[in-house]
Amino acid sequence: MSTFIQLHLLTSYPPANLNRDDLGRPKTAFMGGAERLRVSSQSLKRHWRTSDLFQEALAGNLGIRTKRLGLEVMQRLLDGGVAEGKAKDWAGKIADVFGKLEKDSVELSQLAHISPEERQAVDTLTDALIEEKRAPKDEELNLLRKNPSAADIGLFGRMLADDPAFNVEAACQVAHAITVHPVVIEDDYFTAVDDLNSGDEDRGAAHIGETGFAAGLFYSYVCINRDQLIDNLRGDAELADKAIAALSEAAIKVSPTGKQNSFGSRAYASYVMAEKGTQQPRSLSVAFLKPVQGQDQAAEAIAGLEEQARRFDQVYGDCADKRYSLNAHAGEGSFQELMAFLKND
Repeated sequence: MSTFIQLHLLTSYPPANLNRDDLGRPKTAFMGGAERLRVSSQSLKRHWRTSDLFQEALAGNLGIRTKRLGLEVMQRLLDGGVAEGKAKDWAGKIADVFGKLEKDSVELSQLAHISPEERQAVDTLTDALIEEKRAPKDEELNLLRKNPSAADIGLFGRMLADDPAFNVEAACQVAHAITVHPVVIEDDYFTAVDDLNSGDEDRGAAHIGETGFAAGLFYSYVCINRDQLIDNLRGDAELADKAIAALSEAAIKVSPTGKQNSFGSRAYASYVMAEKGTQQPRSLSVAFLKPVQGQDQAAEAIAGLEEQARRFDQVYGDCADKRYSLNAHAGEGSFQELMAFLKND
C-alpha cells in the first residue's frame, strides 16, 4: 500500500489581497453558511514551486513551465547564423514535440512542463543543427522522456494531450486554503501624491484608487503519495524525500506574493499537524464547517483541528500511523523535529 504524508496548516495573514479574482477582489468561498477568504491551490503551488527556498533545495532537478520554448530555440538558431526561414521551420519542429503551436508561430498554444533532461536534449539538438547547418531528423525529435527526474513534475504531474504516454500522474494534492471564520472584504481607498507638486495651485492627489482586502486565519491541506512520487522519479527515493521536505518547508514558510508590496502580509504557519501512514487520506476541513467565532481564533482553531482528528480516529480507527504537531501559537514543537519526522523511517 502507498504511504501518504498529510499536512494540516493554520496560517494567519494580516490585511492583504493575496489572490485576486477577475475583478481584482480577494477570492472567496461559501462554506458552513458563511463567506470565507480563499487562496487557490494554483496560486499556492505556483508560489511554493518558484520560491527561492524550493528552487535552491532542488536545484538541477526542476523542470520549467513555458510556452516560449520554440521562440528560444529559434533565437539560438538565428544567433548561430541560420537563415530566418529555416530557423523558424526547425524551431517549430522541435517545439511541436511538446504541444500544438500557435498559428503561424513557433510559440506553444499551451504551457508545457519540460524536464531538465528534455531541455538538455533540445539544447544538444539545437547545437547540432547550428554546427551542421541542417534540419532535424525525425529520430532526433524523440525528445520526450518518461518519468523525468524533475521533482516538480513528479509532485504536480503534467499532461501532454498529444502524447499521453509521457503524462505524469501528480503525487501531490493541494486544497484551496480557506479561512476558518467568516470574513468581510473591505476596500482600501488610497491616493498618491506628486512630490513635485508644491500645492500652490492644485492640492489634489496625482492618483486615486481602491483595492479590496481582508484578514484571516487559513486552513490549508496538502497530501503527498510518497510511493507515487518515487515511481514518478524512476525509483529515486532520496530525491523524493528531498522534494517532500522542500515542498513542506515552502508550504509552511512561503506566502503568496499578491499585493505584498502594498500590504507586506507575510507569515509562517502558526500550527502544523503532519501525518504519515498507509491509511486513506482525509482533509480536516470539516472541523471548520461551523465558523470559528471567538476572540482567540488561533487557539480555538487548533483545538478544533485536533479534536476533529481525534473523532475521525474514534469512528474509523487510527487514520495515521504517526503524527507530529508544531504549535508556534503556544511555542510547542520545533521545525527541525518536524522536518526529521517527514523523513522516511
